[in-house]
Amino acid sequence: MSKVGPKPDKWFDFNQSVPGGQRLVLGAVGWVAFLALWQVTSQMDLAPDRLYPGPAAVFSSLRELFLEKAFFSDVLASVSRIVISFGIAILIALPLGLLMGSFARVDSILNPLLGAWRYLPAPAFIPLLLMWLGTGDSQKITLLLMGVVFFLVIMLADVTRQTPRVLIETAKTLGGGRRIILWTVLFRNSLPGYVDTCRQMLAVSWTYLVIAEIVAATDGIGAMMMRAKRFVHVDDIMAGIVTIGVLGLLFDVLFRLIYRKCFPYLGQAK
Repeated sequence: MSKVGPKPDKWFDFNQSVPGGQRLVLGAVGWVAFLALWQVTSQMDLAPDRLYPGPAAVFSSLRELFLEKAFFSDVLASVSRIVISFGIAILIALPLGLLMGSFARVDSILNPLLGAWRYLPAPAFIPLLLMWLGTGDSQKITLLLMGVVFFLVIMLADVTRQTPRVLIETAKTLGGGRRIILWTVLFRNSLPGYVDTCRQMLAVSWTYLVIAEIVAATDGIGAMMMRAKRFVHVDDIMAGIVTIGVLGLLFDVLFRLIYRKCFPYLGQAK
C-alpha cells in the first residue's frame, strides 16, 4: 500500500511558480488592500484631514497638478536628470565592473577604494557640490550619479565573476586571445546580469531624486514638493510621492521588457 504524502500548500509551497495572470491578480489584491487601509486610517481622525489626506484627495490633487499647474514640466525635468545621471553611471561602471570582475589585480587596486566610497552618504556632499558646481542641473546630476555609481561598479564586477570558468578555459583552448575572451565570453555571458543589475540600481537612483531637487531647485518633482510644503499642501506632496513611485515602476517594467526581448531564453527568470 503506497503512502500518500500531505497535500502541498499552494500558498507556502517552496520554489512554486505563479502563472502570469494569477500574479497580476495577487498584485492587484495587495494594492487594493493598501488603498483600503489608507482610506480607512484617513477617516479615523488620527490627524487633521489637511495633514493626512486620503487616497481620493491625493489622486484629485494629482489630476489638478497635471491639468492646471504645469506639473508635466516638473516631471520631465526629474526624468531627464535620472536618465542622464544613470546613463553616465552605466558608462563609468560597465567597463570598470568588467575589468574588475575579469582581472584579480585590477580588482585588488580598485575594490578597496570604490568599496569604501559606497559607505559615504551622497547627501553629505551637497555643501561641496553647491560650492563647486552651483545650483544648476550639474550639481543635481552629480549627486544622483554619486548615489549609485560606486554600488553599480561593485555589483557589475560580481556579475562578471559569475562567468563559469569552463567557458573561459574552453575559449583559451580554442585559441582565443585576451581581448576575444573579454568581449565574447565574459561580457556576453554577463550581459543579462548587467541589465538586471542596472534595473535594480535604477530604483536606488529614484530614491535620491527628492534629495537632489530640494536644494535651490526651481523645477522637478522634489522642487514642487518643497513648494507645497510652504503652504502645507500635503495632498500635493503625496501626489509627488505617488508620481515618483509610478515613474519608477514604469522604468522597472521597461527594463524587464528589454531583458525579455534581448534574452528570451532567460525570460522566465525575470
